[in-house]
Amino acid sequence: MSSQTEMVLEQADPDAGLLSRMFATADRIMVKKLRNNDRDWAHNHSKHQAGVFIPVETRDSGFFPELTVKKRKQAGAAEIREAFFPTVWPQVGEERTSHIVHYTSKGNETHLTVLPKTAFADLLPASFLVMGRQKKRDGWRYECLTIDSGGDEFELLRDLFGLQADFVSGVFEPAVVRSEKQEKVLDFAGEVIAAWMRGEIGLFADGRAAMPTTVDLAREAQAVFMRERGLTKIDPFSLEAPGDDLRTLSRTIEWNLFREHQHRRYAVELVRLVMGETPYTPSPADIIRRLIDTRQEIDALMLSAGQQRKSRAGYSYEHHIEVMLRDGGIPFEKQVVLESKKRPDFILPSLSFVDSDRFDAKTGLILSAKTTLRERWKQVEREMGGRPLFLTTVDENIAGSVIEDMASIGVRLVIPESLLKAKEAEYAGHANVVGFGRFCRDFIKPHLAAWR
Repeated sequence: MSSQTEMVLEQADPDAGLLSRMFATADRIMVKKLRNNDRDWAHNHSKHQAGVFIPVETRDSGFFPELTVKKRKQAGAAEIREAFFPTVWPQVGEERTSHIVHYTSKGNETHLTVLPKTAFADLLPASFLVMGRQKKRDGWRYECLTIDSGGDEFELLRDLFGLQADFVSGVFEPAVVRSEKQEKVLDFAGEVIAAWMRGEIGLFADGRAAMPTTVDLAREAQAVFMRERGLTKIDPFSLEAPGDDLRTLSRTIEWNLFREHQHRRYAVELVRLVMGETPYTPSPADIIRRLIDTRQEIDALMLSAGQQRKSRAGYSYEHHIEVMLRDGGIPFEKQVVLESKKRPDFILPSLSFVDSDRFDAKTGLILSAKTTLRERWKQVEREMGGRPLFLTTVDENIAGSVIEDMASIGVRLVIPESLLKAKEAEYAGHANVVGFGRFCRDFIKPHLAAWR
Protein backbone atom coordinates (compact mmCIF):
# COMPACT_ATOMS: atom_id res chain seq x y z
CA MET A 1 0.00 0.00 0.00
CA SER A 2 1.30 3.46 -0.85
CA SER A 3 2.02 5.99 1.88
CA GLN A 4 -0.52 8.32 0.28
CA THR A 5 -3.24 5.69 0.58
CA GLU A 6 -2.37 5.02 4.21
CA MET A 7 -2.42 8.75 4.95
CA VAL A 8 -5.87 9.16 3.41
CA LEU A 9 -7.20 6.12 5.26
CA GLU A 10 -5.92 7.36 8.61
CA GLN A 11 -7.61 10.71 8.01
CA ALA A 12 -10.85 9.01 6.96
CA ASP A 13 -11.08 6.42 9.75
CA PRO A 14 -8.84 5.81 12.80
CA ASP A 15 -9.49 2.05 12.67
CA ALA A 16 -8.35 1.95 9.05
CA GLY A 17 -5.14 3.68 10.10
CA LEU A 18 -4.57 1.08 12.83
CA LEU A 19 -5.19 -1.72 10.35
CA SER A 20 -2.81 -0.33 7.74
CA ARG A 21 -0.13 0.16 10.42
CA MET A 22 -0.58 -3.44 11.59
CA PHE A 23 -0.20 -4.64 8.01
CA ALA A 24 3.10 -2.75 7.80
CA THR A 25 4.59 -3.90 11.13
CA ALA A 26 3.33 -7.42 11.96
CA ASP A 27 5.14 -10.53 10.81
CA ARG A 28 1.93 -12.59 10.79
CA ILE A 29 -1.73 -11.58 11.01
CA MET A 30 -4.70 -13.70 12.00
CA VAL A 31 -8.10 -12.74 10.55
CA LYS A 32 -11.19 -14.41 12.03
CA LYS A 33 -14.81 -13.80 11.05
CA LEU A 34 -16.67 -13.79 14.35
CA ARG A 35 -19.45 -16.24 15.08
CA ASN A 36 -22.46 -14.98 17.01
CA ASN A 37 -21.12 -16.68 20.18
CA ASP A 38 -17.78 -14.94 19.65
CA ARG A 39 -19.33 -11.55 20.39
CA ASP A 40 -22.63 -12.21 22.25
CA TRP A 41 -20.82 -12.89 25.51
CA ALA A 42 -19.76 -9.24 25.65
CA HIS A 43 -23.34 -8.04 26.28
CA ASN A 44 -25.29 -11.20 27.15
CA HIS A 45 -24.29 -12.47 30.61
CA SER A 46 -26.29 -15.69 30.21
CA LYS A 47 -23.89 -16.92 27.53
CA HIS A 48 -21.53 -19.68 28.65
CA GLN A 49 -18.80 -18.86 26.12
CA ALA A 50 -16.67 -15.89 27.19
CA GLY A 51 -14.28 -15.45 24.30
CA VAL A 52 -13.59 -16.28 20.65
CA PHE A 53 -13.64 -19.75 19.13
CA ILE A 54 -10.34 -20.55 17.37
CA PRO A 55 -10.40 -23.10 14.51
CA VAL A 56 -7.92 -25.96 14.88
CA GLU A 57 -6.05 -24.97 11.69
CA THR A 58 -5.46 -21.49 13.09
CA ARG A 59 -4.55 -22.81 16.54
CA ASP A 60 -1.91 -25.15 15.08
CA SER A 61 -0.55 -22.68 12.50
CA GLY A 62 2.28 -21.48 14.72
CA PHE A 63 0.71 -18.04 15.10
CA PHE A 64 -0.08 -18.46 18.81
CA PRO A 65 2.45 -19.42 21.50
CA GLU A 66 2.95 -23.15 21.97
CA LEU A 67 0.30 -24.66 24.23
CA THR A 68 1.42 -26.55 27.33
CA VAL A 69 -0.48 -29.06 29.50
CA LYS A 70 -2.13 -27.55 32.55
CA LYS A 71 -1.50 -29.27 35.86
CA ARG A 72 -4.75 -30.72 37.19
CA LYS A 73 -5.60 -31.96 40.70
CA GLN A 74 -7.81 -34.78 39.49
CA ALA A 75 -5.78 -37.79 38.34
CA GLY A 76 -6.62 -39.04 34.89
CA ALA A 77 -8.62 -35.95 33.95
CA ALA A 78 -8.63 -35.00 30.28
CA GLU A 79 -5.80 -32.69 29.33
CA ILE A 80 -6.29 -28.95 29.16
CA ARG A 81 -3.65 -27.33 26.96
CA GLU A 82 -3.14 -23.59 27.29
CA ALA A 83 -0.91 -20.56 26.82
CA PHE A 84 -0.90 -17.01 28.14
CA PHE A 85 0.41 -14.07 26.12
CA PRO A 86 0.26 -10.23 26.07
CA THR A 87 -2.37 -8.53 23.91
CA VAL A 88 -2.83 -4.84 23.18
CA TRP A 89 -6.22 -3.36 22.17
CA PRO A 90 -5.59 0.19 20.85
CA GLN A 91 -9.24 0.81 19.94
CA VAL A 92 -10.28 0.62 23.59
CA GLY A 93 -6.95 1.54 25.20
CA GLU A 94 -6.45 -1.74 27.08
CA GLU A 95 -3.71 -4.31 27.55
CA ARG A 96 -4.43 -7.87 28.64
CA THR A 97 -2.71 -11.15 29.34
CA SER A 98 -4.96 -13.21 27.11
CA HIS A 99 -5.46 -16.95 27.34
CA ILE A 100 -5.79 -19.56 24.59
CA VAL A 101 -7.10 -22.87 25.88
CA HIS A 102 -7.78 -26.25 24.25
CA TYR A 103 -10.13 -28.58 26.11
CA THR A 104 -9.18 -32.03 24.82
CA SER A 105 -12.33 -33.52 26.37
CA LYS A 106 -14.29 -31.52 23.78
CA GLY A 107 -12.29 -32.63 20.78
CA ASN A 108 -10.53 -29.72 19.11
CA GLU A 109 -12.54 -27.00 20.84
CA THR A 110 -10.23 -24.08 21.50
CA HIS A 111 -11.07 -20.60 22.79
CA LEU A 112 -9.30 -17.29 23.12
CA THR A 113 -10.30 -15.66 26.41
CA VAL A 114 -9.45 -12.73 28.74
CA LEU A 115 -10.51 -10.16 26.16
CA PRO A 116 -11.97 -6.65 26.68
CA LYS A 117 -15.76 -6.74 26.42
CA THR A 118 -15.92 -3.22 25.06
CA ALA A 119 -14.09 -4.31 21.90
CA PHE A 120 -16.86 -6.81 21.06
CA ALA A 121 -20.05 -5.43 22.61
CA ASP A 122 -21.39 -3.35 19.71
CA LEU A 123 -20.25 -5.38 16.71
CA LEU A 124 -22.66 -6.39 13.96
CA PRO A 125 -22.91 -10.02 12.83
CA ALA A 126 -20.05 -11.29 10.64
CA SER A 127 -17.56 -8.77 12.04
CA PHE A 128 -13.86 -9.63 12.37
CA LEU A 129 -11.12 -10.08 14.93
CA VAL A 130 -7.70 -9.16 13.52
CA MET A 131 -4.53 -9.95 15.49
CA GLY A 132 -1.04 -8.93 14.42
CA ARG A 133 2.01 -10.66 15.92
CA GLN A 134 4.90 -8.27 16.55
CA LYS A 135 8.43 -9.08 17.73
CA LYS A 136 9.53 -7.20 20.86
CA ARG A 137 12.68 -7.42 22.98
CA ASP A 138 10.97 -9.60 25.56
CA GLY A 139 9.14 -11.80 23.06
CA TRP A 140 5.99 -11.65 20.96
CA ARG A 141 3.25 -9.10 21.47
CA TYR A 142 -0.16 -9.34 19.80
CA GLU A 143 -1.95 -6.19 18.69
CA CYS A 144 -5.70 -6.78 18.32
CA LEU A 145 -8.45 -4.99 16.41
CA THR A 146 -12.13 -5.70 15.95
CA ILE A 147 -13.41 -4.67 12.52
CA ASP A 148 -17.15 -4.05 12.32
CA SER A 149 -18.70 -5.59 9.22
CA GLY A 150 -20.81 -2.47 8.74
CA GLY A 151 -17.86 -0.06 8.82
CA ASP A 152 -15.85 1.39 5.98
CA GLU A 153 -12.65 -0.21 7.29
CA PHE A 154 -14.11 -3.61 6.38
CA GLU A 155 -13.46 -2.78 2.72
CA LEU A 156 -9.81 -2.10 3.52
CA LEU A 157 -9.53 -5.42 5.38
CA ARG A 158 -11.08 -7.28 2.46
CA ASP A 159 -8.83 -5.53 -0.05
CA LEU A 160 -5.61 -6.00 1.94
CA PHE A 161 -6.00 -9.77 2.24
CA GLY A 162 -8.21 -10.50 -0.76
CA LEU A 163 -10.90 -12.04 1.45
CA GLN A 164 -13.52 -13.93 -0.53
CA ALA A 165 -17.23 -14.03 0.32
CA ASP A 166 -16.97 -17.43 2.04
CA PHE A 167 -13.85 -16.57 4.08
CA VAL A 168 -14.00 -17.67 7.74
CA SER A 169 -10.50 -17.70 9.23
CA GLY A 170 -6.85 -17.61 8.21
CA VAL A 171 -3.31 -16.57 9.08
CA PHE A 172 -1.44 -14.35 6.64
CA GLU A 173 2.15 -13.20 6.24
CA PRO A 174 1.99 -9.54 5.16
CA ALA A 175 5.38 -9.79 3.46
CA VAL A 176 4.10 -12.64 1.28
CA VAL A 177 0.85 -10.81 0.53
CA ARG A 178 2.78 -7.69 -0.51
CA SER A 179 5.15 -9.74 -2.65
CA GLU A 180 2.29 -11.46 -4.47
CA LYS A 181 0.65 -8.12 -5.17
CA GLN A 182 3.92 -6.65 -6.41
CA GLU A 183 4.45 -9.56 -8.81
CA LYS A 184 1.04 -8.92 -10.32
CA VAL A 185 1.83 -5.23 -10.70
CA LEU A 186 5.36 -5.48 -12.14
CA ASP A 187 4.48 -6.65 -15.65
CA PHE A 188 1.76 -4.05 -15.98
CA ALA A 189 4.06 -1.37 -14.55
CA GLY A 190 6.53 -2.14 -17.33
CA GLU A 191 3.80 -1.56 -19.91
CA VAL A 192 2.82 1.74 -18.24
CA ILE A 193 6.42 2.98 -18.22
CA ALA A 194 6.93 2.04 -21.86
CA ALA A 195 3.72 3.82 -22.88
CA TRP A 196 4.69 6.95 -20.95
CA MET A 197 8.17 6.98 -22.51
CA ARG A 198 6.55 6.80 -25.96
CA GLY A 199 4.27 9.71 -25.10
CA GLU A 200 1.23 7.42 -25.44
CA ILE A 201 0.06 7.24 -21.85
CA GLY A 202 -3.36 8.68 -22.75
CA LEU A 203 -3.94 6.10 -25.49
CA PHE A 204 -2.70 3.38 -23.16
CA ALA A 205 -5.16 4.49 -20.47
CA ASP A 206 -8.06 4.30 -22.92
CA GLY A 207 -7.05 0.93 -24.35
CA ARG A 208 -5.39 -1.12 -21.59
CA ALA A 209 -6.66 0.54 -18.42
CA ALA A 210 -10.19 1.60 -19.24
CA MET A 211 -12.72 0.89 -16.51
CA PRO A 212 -15.64 -1.18 -17.87
CA THR A 213 -19.20 -0.08 -17.18
CA THR A 214 -21.04 -1.88 -14.39
CA VAL A 215 -23.07 -3.79 -16.99
CA ASP A 216 -19.98 -4.91 -18.89
CA LEU A 217 -18.23 -5.90 -15.67
CA ALA A 218 -21.24 -7.97 -14.63
CA ARG A 219 -21.27 -9.69 -18.03
CA GLU A 220 -17.57 -10.43 -17.69
CA ALA A 221 -18.22 -12.06 -14.29
CA GLN A 222 -21.17 -14.04 -15.66
CA ALA A 223 -19.04 -15.34 -18.53
CA VAL A 224 -16.40 -16.53 -16.03
CA PHE A 225 -19.09 -18.17 -13.87
CA MET A 226 -20.70 -20.02 -16.78
CA ARG A 227 -17.35 -21.13 -18.16
CA GLU A 228 -16.28 -22.51 -14.77
CA ARG A 229 -19.60 -24.32 -14.28
CA GLY A 230 -20.02 -25.51 -17.86
CA LEU A 231 -23.29 -23.57 -18.26
CA THR A 232 -24.84 -21.70 -21.17
CA LYS A 233 -27.21 -19.64 -19.01
CA ILE A 234 -27.80 -18.81 -15.35
CA ASP A 235 -31.23 -20.34 -14.77
CA PRO A 236 -32.20 -20.23 -11.05
CA PHE A 237 -34.48 -23.26 -11.43
CA SER A 238 -31.58 -25.44 -12.57
CA LEU A 239 -29.09 -24.27 -9.92
CA GLU A 240 -28.80 -26.08 -6.60
CA ALA A 241 -28.24 -22.88 -4.58
CA PRO A 242 -28.93 -19.82 -6.78
CA GLY A 243 -28.59 -17.45 -3.83
CA ASP A 244 -25.07 -18.67 -3.14
CA ASP A 245 -24.31 -18.34 -6.84
CA LEU A 246 -25.52 -14.73 -6.82
CA ARG A 247 -23.21 -14.09 -3.89
CA THR A 248 -20.30 -15.73 -5.71
CA LEU A 249 -20.98 -13.70 -8.83
CA SER A 250 -21.22 -10.37 -7.03
CA ARG A 251 -18.90 -10.72 -4.04
CA THR A 252 -16.19 -13.00 -5.43
CA ILE A 253 -15.90 -13.24 -9.22
CA GLU A 254 -16.92 -9.69 -10.10
CA TRP A 255 -15.14 -8.23 -7.09
CA ASN A 256 -11.87 -9.88 -8.15
CA LEU A 257 -12.30 -8.63 -11.72
CA PHE A 258 -13.12 -5.15 -10.47
CA ARG A 259 -10.02 -5.01 -8.27
CA GLU A 260 -7.85 -5.96 -11.24
CA HIS A 261 -9.43 -3.33 -13.49
CA GLN A 262 -9.31 -0.69 -10.78
CA HIS A 263 -5.68 -1.29 -9.87
CA ARG A 264 -4.73 -0.86 -13.52
CA ARG A 265 -6.85 2.23 -13.97
CA TYR A 266 -5.57 4.06 -10.90
CA ALA A 267 -1.95 3.03 -11.51
CA VAL A 268 -2.11 4.73 -14.90
CA GLU A 269 -3.96 7.76 -13.52
CA LEU A 270 -1.33 8.13 -10.78
CA VAL A 271 1.46 8.15 -13.38
CA ARG A 272 -0.36 10.74 -15.47
CA LEU A 273 -1.04 12.86 -12.41
CA VAL A 274 2.53 12.88 -11.12
CA MET A 275 4.55 12.61 -14.33
CA GLY A 276 2.29 14.34 -16.83
CA GLU A 277 1.58 13.33 -20.42
CA THR A 278 4.88 14.26 -22.07
CA PRO A 279 7.95 12.04 -21.58
CA TYR A 280 11.16 13.51 -20.21
CA THR A 281 14.13 12.37 -18.12
CA PRO A 282 13.23 13.29 -14.53
CA SER A 283 15.73 13.62 -11.72
CA PRO A 284 14.90 12.26 -8.25
CA ALA A 285 14.35 15.86 -7.14
CA ASP A 286 11.82 16.36 -9.97
CA ILE A 287 9.84 13.30 -8.91
CA ILE A 288 9.84 14.28 -5.23
CA ARG A 289 8.77 17.82 -6.08
CA ARG A 290 5.93 16.60 -8.28
CA LEU A 291 4.77 14.18 -5.59
CA ILE A 292 4.60 17.01 -3.07
CA ASP A 293 2.92 19.40 -5.50
CA THR A 294 0.21 16.89 -6.42
CA ARG A 295 -0.45 15.64 -2.90
CA GLN A 296 -4.06 16.87 -2.76
CA GLU A 297 -4.83 15.44 -6.19
CA ILE A 298 -3.35 12.09 -5.16
CA ASP A 299 -5.47 12.07 -2.00
CA ALA A 300 -8.60 12.77 -4.06
CA LEU A 301 -7.69 10.00 -6.50
CA MET A 302 -7.32 7.45 -3.70
CA LEU A 303 -10.60 8.46 -2.08
CA SER A 304 -12.43 8.23 -5.41
CA ALA A 305 -11.24 4.62 -5.70
CA GLY A 306 -13.05 3.75 -2.47
CA GLN A 307 -16.20 5.56 -3.57
CA GLN A 308 -16.17 3.69 -6.86
CA ARG A 309 -15.99 0.35 -4.99
CA LYS A 310 -19.15 1.22 -3.06
CA SER A 311 -21.13 2.39 -6.08
CA ARG A 312 -20.14 -0.70 -8.10
CA ALA A 313 -21.34 -3.05 -5.38
CA GLY A 314 -24.81 -1.52 -5.49
CA TYR A 315 -25.25 -2.09 -9.23
CA SER A 316 -23.51 -5.47 -9.29
CA TYR A 317 -26.13 -7.48 -7.43
CA GLU A 318 -28.97 -5.95 -9.42
CA HIS A 319 -27.33 -6.82 -12.77
CA HIS A 320 -26.87 -10.47 -11.80
CA ILE A 321 -30.44 -10.82 -10.56
CA GLU A 322 -31.72 -9.38 -13.83
CA VAL A 323 -29.81 -11.98 -15.84
CA MET A 324 -30.98 -14.78 -13.54
CA LEU A 325 -34.63 -13.72 -13.92
CA ARG A 326 -34.28 -13.48 -17.69
CA ASP A 327 -32.48 -16.83 -18.03
CA GLY A 328 -35.15 -18.45 -15.84
CA GLY A 329 -37.92 -17.18 -18.12
CA ILE A 330 -39.37 -15.06 -15.32
CA PRO A 331 -41.31 -12.00 -16.57
CA PHE A 332 -40.48 -8.72 -14.84
CA GLU A 333 -40.43 -4.94 -15.14
CA LYS A 334 -37.46 -2.97 -13.92
CA GLN A 335 -37.31 0.45 -12.25
CA VAL A 336 -41.01 1.23 -12.73
CA VAL A 337 -42.07 4.54 -11.14
CA LEU A 338 -44.72 4.02 -8.43
CA GLU A 339 -47.22 6.50 -7.08
CA SER A 340 -44.84 7.09 -4.16
CA LYS A 341 -42.21 8.22 -6.71
CA LYS A 342 -40.10 5.23 -5.68
CA ARG A 343 -38.48 2.93 -8.25
CA PRO A 344 -38.33 -0.67 -6.99
CA ASP A 345 -35.68 -2.74 -8.70
CA PHE A 346 -38.05 -5.39 -10.06
CA ILE A 347 -41.78 -5.99 -10.23
CA LEU A 348 -42.81 -9.57 -11.05
CA PRO A 349 -44.44 -9.97 -13.52
CA SER A 350 -45.50 -6.33 -14.04
CA LEU A 351 -47.02 -3.36 -12.24
CA SER A 352 -50.24 -3.63 -14.25
CA PHE A 353 -50.63 -7.27 -13.15
CA VAL A 354 -49.95 -6.56 -9.47
CA ASP A 355 -52.39 -3.62 -9.41
CA SER A 356 -55.07 -5.30 -11.53
CA ASP A 357 -58.46 -6.67 -10.43
CA ARG A 358 -57.44 -10.21 -11.33
CA PHE A 359 -58.20 -12.86 -8.74
CA ASP A 360 -54.51 -13.85 -8.73
CA ALA A 361 -53.06 -10.32 -8.68
CA LYS A 362 -51.61 -10.89 -5.22
CA THR A 363 -49.28 -13.57 -6.61
CA GLY A 364 -47.29 -10.73 -8.17
CA LEU A 365 -44.62 -9.11 -6.07
CA ILE A 366 -41.93 -6.49 -5.70
CA LEU A 367 -38.32 -7.64 -5.51
CA SER A 368 -35.94 -5.04 -4.11
CA ALA A 369 -32.20 -5.77 -4.31
CA LYS A 370 -29.68 -4.24 -1.92
CA THR A 371 -26.13 -5.56 -1.66
CA THR A 372 -25.76 -3.93 1.75
CA LEU A 373 -28.69 -2.90 3.92
CA ARG A 374 -27.66 -0.83 6.95
CA GLU A 375 -30.52 1.67 7.36
CA ARG A 376 -31.41 1.58 3.66
CA TRP A 377 -33.92 -1.23 4.13
CA LYS A 378 -36.38 1.29 5.59
CA GLN A 379 -36.70 2.83 2.13
CA VAL A 380 -38.57 -0.22 0.86
CA GLU A 381 -41.63 0.49 3.01
CA ARG A 382 -42.57 3.29 0.62
CA GLU A 383 -42.25 0.88 -2.31
CA MET A 384 -44.83 -1.53 -0.94
CA GLY A 385 -48.13 0.31 -1.22
CA GLY A 386 -49.91 -2.81 0.00
CA ARG A 387 -48.08 -5.05 -2.47
CA PRO A 388 -46.08 -8.16 -1.40
CA LEU A 389 -42.43 -7.12 -1.09
CA PHE A 390 -39.32 -9.28 -0.94
CA LEU A 391 -35.95 -7.74 -0.14
CA THR A 392 -32.93 -9.68 -1.38
CA THR A 393 -29.39 -9.16 -0.13
CA VAL A 394 -26.05 -10.94 0.25
CA ASP A 395 -25.29 -8.94 3.38
CA GLU A 396 -24.25 -11.04 6.40
CA ASN A 397 -24.36 -8.33 9.04
CA ILE A 398 -28.09 -7.88 9.60
CA ALA A 399 -28.97 -8.01 13.29
CA GLY A 400 -31.83 -10.22 14.44
CA SER A 401 -33.70 -7.19 15.81
CA VAL A 402 -33.63 -5.56 12.37
CA ILE A 403 -34.95 -8.75 10.76
CA GLU A 404 -37.85 -8.64 13.25
CA ASP A 405 -38.49 -4.99 12.38
CA MET A 406 -38.73 -5.97 8.71
CA ALA A 407 -41.19 -8.72 9.57
CA SER A 408 -43.38 -6.23 11.45
CA ILE A 409 -44.03 -4.26 8.24
CA GLY A 410 -44.41 -7.33 6.03
CA VAL A 411 -40.98 -7.41 4.40
CA ARG A 412 -39.55 -10.83 3.60
CA LEU A 413 -35.80 -11.30 3.23
CA VAL A 414 -34.30 -13.40 0.42
CA ILE A 415 -30.70 -14.43 1.08
CA PRO A 416 -28.00 -16.88 -0.05
CA GLU A 417 -28.75 -20.43 1.07
CA SER A 418 -25.48 -20.80 2.98
CA LEU A 419 -26.41 -17.88 5.26
CA LEU A 420 -29.68 -19.42 6.46
CA LYS A 421 -27.93 -21.34 9.26
CA ALA A 422 -24.51 -19.66 9.23
CA LYS A 423 -23.05 -19.30 12.73
CA GLU A 424 -21.67 -15.87 11.80
CA ALA A 425 -25.10 -14.45 10.82
CA GLU A 426 -28.42 -13.99 12.66
CA TYR A 427 -30.85 -15.14 9.97
CA ALA A 428 -31.70 -18.52 11.53
CA GLY A 429 -35.07 -18.84 13.24
CA HIS A 430 -36.83 -15.97 11.45
CA ALA A 431 -39.99 -16.93 9.54
CA ASN A 432 -39.68 -13.99 7.13
CA VAL A 433 -36.27 -15.18 5.81
CA VAL A 434 -35.98 -17.57 2.85
CA GLY A 435 -33.17 -18.71 0.57
CA PHE A 436 -33.17 -17.51 -3.03
CA GLY A 437 -33.79 -21.04 -4.29
CA ARG A 438 -36.92 -21.44 -2.17
CA PHE A 439 -38.07 -17.98 -3.24
CA CYS A 440 -37.91 -19.11 -6.87
CA ARG A 441 -39.56 -22.49 -6.19
CA ASP A 442 -42.35 -21.40 -3.83
CA PHE A 443 -43.15 -17.80 -4.74
CA ILE A 444 -42.41 -17.66 -8.48
CA LYS A 445 -42.59 -21.06 -10.17
CA PRO A 446 -46.20 -21.93 -9.19
CA HIS A 447 -47.41 -18.72 -10.83
CA LEU A 448 -45.28 -18.58 -13.97
CA ALA A 449 -48.01 -19.87 -16.29
CA ALA A 450 -50.42 -17.13 -15.20
CA TRP A 451 -47.72 -14.46 -15.25
CA ARG A 452 -46.70 -15.29 -18.79
